[in-house]
Amino acid sequence: MTSLICTLQDHRDDVNWCSFSGKLFATCSGDKTLRIYNSCDFSELPFSPLSGHGYGVHCCCFSTCGQFLVSCSTDATTMVWSTVTGEIEAVLEHPGRSPVRICALSPDSAHLVSGASDGTLALWDFPSKKLHRTGAVSDTTMVACSFSPCSQVFMSGSNYGDLRLWDLDMNQLLAEKNAHDLGVTCCTFAPNILSGYKMQLLHTLTGQSAPVLSCASVDKTVALYDANNAVLLYTLNQHERYVTACSFSPTLPLIATGSMDKTVNIWRLEDRCNDHEQSALTPSEGRTSAGRSKLLVSDWSEGDVSAWLVDESLEGLVDKFRANNIDGTELLSLTKETLASELHIESVGLRSKILRKVEELKNDSVCSGIPDEFLCPITRELMKEPNRSSPMTNLPLLTTLLTPNHTLKMAIGRWKTSH
Repeated sequence: MTSLICTLQDHRDDVNWCSFSGKLFATCSGDKTLRIYNSCDFSELPFSPLSGHGYGVHCCCFSTCGQFLVSCSTDATTMVWSTVTGEIEAVLEHPGRSPVRICALSPDSAHLVSGASDGTLALWDFPSKKLHRTGAVSDTTMVACSFSPCSQVFMSGSNYGDLRLWDLDMNQLLAEKNAHDLGVTCCTFAPNILSGYKMQLLHTLTGQSAPVLSCASVDKTVALYDANNAVLLYTLNQHERYVTACSFSPTLPLIATGSMDKTVNIWRLEDRCNDHEQSALTPSEGRTSAGRSKLLVSDWSEGDVSAWLVDESLEGLVDKFRANNIDGTELLSLTKETLASELHIESVGLRSKILRKVEELKNDSVCSGIPDEFLCPITRELMKEPNRSSPMTNLPLLTTLLTPNHTLKMAIGRWKTSH
């Protein structure tokens, strides 16, 4: 059987991907951030969330050693983060500046591949962070990629529904298969390859109301199958919108599922945890995001601030904040200097996390009372002066002149008539 361990509700937009390492768990979202948790108790690390991307983050993956986290975004970059400090180790700009939709690290951490919306793949030497090779392999968006366990070949998938097997130099297409009618959304290798590389259809799995391409489904459920005989084992019903991500823990009997409802659910599969693991992974009502109070943050009492600290897993700071009489007004005025000199918080990472949480509170307060038409329909952030680049291709706009709808419609009509 399965049981829900906890629900993570920290993201402010769709959860696009989630990934386990041996000791950590990472999620990424359309809110431009990544969040990293301890996979034992799912407490958020002090330097989380990771902010650096300019647009939504589509994918994230850990290096085998667990010391690095890689992410890719619509901003046309693939970023390498340190899981020790939370700092950016490298920013890899995709050739052509097209939005990057997928990234994958080889098991030996020697190579990194990223796929973009323009159908190109970029192969990077991971230790040096240098571009090894790039090429256009499809006419449509690359949405899936995975390295073999031996790290000598990798698979790519696109919106066309095709799967392609490549060598490390991308000089030779080893195999190609038209796999799905409606496009590939994910692909992965089995942990062990017994002999050769042969692409053969073993089973076609169908869920209750939608085709199942992986564990995640558009019917808001997660279907788990026995991979040997294609028997449905469990159907997990918890998310309120489409399930967009799923990941198995390599060290614990856990599975994580992410959704467009902005949440991540952590499930225990059967009951194979030892006593220590069971004590650390107990069912809960779920971690809740900040800002439950209907009051403005500036009107919060010292008790409200203490409750907020507990909600954000910062209960160790409650006594310090109470001793310094930090209410809502004081909370909003905190700086790195006051945290260090007056509250005596020595950890740089912890100070940064507090300030990020306070900034989120400020944004929530601003957005809660403004007209809906002032908010971006995609990010739900207060609109500001736009970038002078295309949100689809990231290329510079030749002009910012707007053409009225009626004028454009007439121009299209004239063009159709002449052709």
